Amino acid sequence: MAGQEPTSATRKAVATAADLKAVRPPGRYRVKGAPGLYLLVRPTGAKFWLLRYMLRGRSREMGLGPADWDGRHGGVTLSAARDEAARQRTLLREGRDPVAEREAAEAAAAVQQDHSFRAAAEALITAKSAGWRNAKHAAQWRNTLKAYVYPWIGDMPVAQITTRDVETILAPIWTRAPETASRVRGRIEAVLDSAAAAGWRDPNTVNPARWKGHLAARLPSPRKVRAVEHQPALAWQRMPAFMAELARHDGIAALALRFLILTAARSGEVRGMRWGEVDLEAQVWTVPAARMKARRQHRIPLSSAAVELLRSIRPGKPAASSVVFPGARKGLPLSDMALSMLVRGMCSDGLEEGELPRWRDAEGRAIVPHGFRSTFRDWAGETRPEGREVVERALAHTIKDKAEAAYARSDLLEKRRPLMEAWAEHCLRTPARVVSLAGRSKKPSRDERPGA
Repeated sequence: MAGQEPTSATRKAVATAADLKAVRPPGRYRVKGAPGLYLLVRPTGAKFWLLRYMLRGRSREMGLGPADWDGRHGGVTLSAARDEAARQRTLLREGRDPVAEREAAEAAAAVQQDHSFRAAAEALITAKSAGWRNAKHAAQWRNTLKAYVYPWIGDMPVAQITTRDVETILAPIWTRAPETASRVRGRIEAVLDSAAAAGWRDPNTVNPARWKGHLAARLPSPRKVRAVEHQPALAWQRMPAFMAELARHDGIAALALRFLILTAARSGEVRGMRWGEVDLEAQVWTVPAARMKARRQHRIPLSSAAVELLRSIRPGKPAASSVVFPGARKGLPLSDMALSMLVRGMCSDGLEEGELPRWRDAEGRAIVPHGFRSTFRDWAGETRPEGREVVERALAHTIKDKAEAAYARSDLLEKRRPLMEAWAEHCLRTPARVVSLAGRSKKPSRDERPGA
């Protein structure tokens, strides 16, 4: 019904059932005595009621059903259309959007047999959207619930959700990201309150996400919790797909990021790298103490892939002091923002506002360059036999136990070689394709796309 241009203002208005039956030419006809109500006649001859209105400076249209001049053809009579238009104008005077109200009612009706938390949340979001001035709020609600709540209780009937379920959701993020955790708790509470009002939960039972008089007695106040923020890191299983996507990017920043990942090094160590630190024959990169976090020299065994990358960009016989990954200003290294902006763009370029990043951690946060060290650590811990000591040496972590550190003099360089070679092979292997039962490749689903 939307999209057709209004007819001329000189066209006769519809005032009676006889007018409704008699009108023939396609177009829109104003209904006398009903502001904003029109009769829409299509080229096929079909007739429909249309309500046009303004809300918050925007023009909107709402269909009121097929027109029926005598009430015997299954449609809406002129009198009924006027009454319905009057009811919708009452909503408008209350600041409510008739279209949004109807969509909320339809959503509630569609899920009346589905009393899951996800269904209750969607019904609440649809209903609340009518009062939100910015569509971003609905996206934020959905993204928060999708990242933190749905994996645990999305499909669980709201009547079965307990305090223990809510604590299971909040525990991993309560001390690490208290502001986010508090927001998640509040949204769970709102959904369960709404579900109780709809009769999906017993209204006489305590809301398991309620703070005052309930969770406040079991969890520290989020205002007093000092957040422990970890850098967002990609799941190690997603590294082949990320590296394949990174390979499509040109430029020094993309090469530096690739090398950073292959060596599990820090951004500053890679960006400040000089050709004099590299021994391509021995396949070793020696980072001087001045550029290390612990202020101790660190040797990194280079995988075949890392050596190949360096050979591909080595300019003849470079001076020992020349930068391996130069920035825009001649002789100076890349800026830290060069790598950050590259990753940020890979995560979000081209996405709609409110969409989850393409490459994200388990909490839905966009990944950052430093997070790849955590990705390496998780991969090594879960798949490799070298053990914790070798992996920690690869990351140049210091030994906190002074007695142990006094005797651990070796940097375990040779033991780290197979570890770094295996890491490169994992990162650069061909990403798995999704195959249907018939043996034909298919387009990945949303959850199988990058970052999912």
